[in-house]
Amino acid sequence: MAIQLNLFHTSSLNYAKQPWPFSSNVPTRLSSLRVNAISGKTQELLQSGTVRSILPKDAVSAVESEGYILLDIRPQWEREKARVLGSLHVPLFVEDKDNGPLTLLKKWVHFGYIGLWTGQYFTMINDGFVKEVEKEVPDKDSKLLVACGEGLRSMMAVAKLHKGGYKNLGWLAGGFNRATDSDFPRVEGTEKLQYATIGGASYYFLQLLILLQAVGKND
Repeated sequence: MAIQLNLFHTSSLNYAKQPWPFSSNVPTRLSSLRVNAISGKTQELLQSGTVRSILPKDAVSAVESEGYILLDIRPQWEREKARVLGSLHVPLFVEDKDNGPLTLLKKWVHFGYIGLWTGQYFTMINDGFVKEVEKEVPDKDSKLLVACGEGLRSMMAVAKLHKGGYKNLGWLAGGFNRATDSDFPRVEGTEKLQYATIGGASYYFLQLLILLQAVGKND
């Protein structure tokens, strides 16, 4: 019995790209136009060579041999599941803890449509993101390899950091989800690095698929 394991991931950026009720950015609201503009800017930076695209399999070499600092911009709950030892953590998205009536309504809709399946929190942009990075890495000539789960949120982070004056930026192409077990040998946490974005009901669906795949290999 052969079973193909295909994973579908969801990130905070996906919510930010959608109009209400999916938008998760309160009080900072990101329209689809703004998100697309940021992603387009990052693509321009990548195509021009201003920002370097680095595959997961080359990331450790970039850190150890070229002096890049691995900057993990995933939210805290994803990083708790799996993280690369020695990486710097500054989240681009944080949990929206506003409990106003409108936000509570949005959270309820978010849970029904997205949160129950993915386990993702209702989030908002971390307005202090660049300033927090500046605290940790004040030298803007430093090499930063920016990473997230899928490579989408890190594209936003790269654009913000470039605008903030950081010029030696790398982007982890495809994010941690595209990594193999051997790409990052020093990982700690309860999950595999490539599965850390998965939560909620989809997590149990994933575990079932992995089990069925293992059974299929033994048949």
